[in-house]
Amino acid sequence: MERHAFHAMGTDIELLLDVPPSLDAAWGFDSAESEFHRLEALLSRFNPASELSRLNAEGTIEAGPDLLAVVELALAARERTGGRFDPTVHEALVAAGYDRSFELVASRAEAAGAVATAPGRAKTGGGVRIAGARIDLDPGVRIDLGGIAKGYAVDRAVGLLAPLGPSLVNAGGDLAVSGIPDAGVWPVGVETPSGPLTLGLGHGALATSGSDRRRWRAGGETRHHLIDPRTGEPSDSDLLRVTVAAPTAVEAEVLAKALFLAGEHAAAAEADALGVPTLLVTADGRARKAGGLA
Repeated sequence: MERHAFHAMGTDIELLLDVPPSLDAAWGFDSAESEFHRLEALLSRFNPASELSRLNAEGTIEAGPDLLAVVELALAARERTGGRFDPTVHEALVAAGYDRSFELVASRAEAAGAVATAPGRAKTGGGVRIAGARIDLDPGVRIDLGGIAKGYAVDRAVGLLAPLGPSLVNAGGDLAVSGIPDAGVWPVGVETPSGPLTLGLGHGALATSGSDRRRWRAGGETRHHLIDPRTGEPSDSDLLRVTVAAPTAVEAEVLAKALFLAGEHAAAAEADALGVPTLLVTADGRARKAGGLA
């Protein structure tokens, strides 16, 4: 098993290829790492030179193919989740104190307390229009593509590695696989209140959303990054964490966040109806399987 690790998109990335050492494997790892860095430079809201930052600053842009694709994916996700997944939570994240990369947010004892209480900053659900390659935002609307951009990068990277052999791309616990390793499945550890649970992933992707993953202090309160678009505030869901298996990392990211915001009982019912293997960890310390997860 060949392995390559690096840091990108605010998290640790691990690439695996179930092949003997070779120049092809080294080339594949370099290509996949370069793709992560390339997409981060385009899609990060923390890079003022990124395409996304230019769109947010100017309200309009003739977008390149990747920004256009991810915004289209995000808007389609907003539609089919009834607004629970919403890329227009940028101002709500800033208002909650997540106004810079998480490493910098976490290093502050009191993160942007004045911003956290500023009135009128938590607007969500605003208009985003696409005509050809042109993206236009309503006045005051800015978008955040954090999780879905990471899922998009994972899918792109595993696509680059797949022709070389069985492969896995893991971006901070959100991952996708291609091909069957010698072991028969890819063993993936998922944290539960009673200890790690190992899932065998034969294809597709896995993503986790949780209020315990990115937390900080702002305005004297503990905040997290999962904004409920209905309130413009960090969600008060009775779930701590949701892990979902889906055909792609993009889809797993969307479903994990949408089910988290739905709450335990609605999330379990929705996962069952969709047939989406799901592990729910509740805020009171229980683990619940849904969607056919064995």
